[in-house]
Amino acid sequence: MTNLVISFLASIMIWVMFAGVGLLWIIDGKIKKEVAGHAFLASVVAWVTAAMFKSFFPALRPFVTNGHETLVIWDPTGNSFPSIHAAVAFALAVSIWLHKPKIGSVYLLGAFLIGAARVVANVHFSADIVVGAILGVTVALIIEKLHIDT
Repeated sequence: MTNLVISFLASIMIWVMFAGVGLLWIIDGKIKKEVAGHAFLASVVAWVTAAMFKSFFPALRPFVTNGHETLVIWDPTGNSFPSIHAAVAFALAVSIWLHKPKIGSVYLLGAFLIGAARVVANVHFSADIVVGAILGVTVALIIEKLHIDT
């Protein structure tokens, strides 16, 4: 059961977060078009930025260095540093939190759980998650500061 929870958090939870933004915008109306647009834009920019960083910092993943298996659904490929999942999850969460703190707090918890699960699942080191989170938060703050109309 524990492995299933870790696998869900490390592999699927990020998609649940994205679906939640769309669902809240469409059904509940608590997240307006601007909030969802900022969240999606910040997520894309965070993904691209983290992917570029990965090309400059070739780092093996924990399961490669320690020989233990992973607990994720899909076998990860590429470099470990920084975590794209963390960058995207935190960009999404902070973007929402800046507009809607109550809902954003739930998303921040989800981002933290994703990061922790990626470490426990043996696909990232803690530093990968921390730097990914910093990237995601920074991108979300820049998008908010620029107040880009989406």
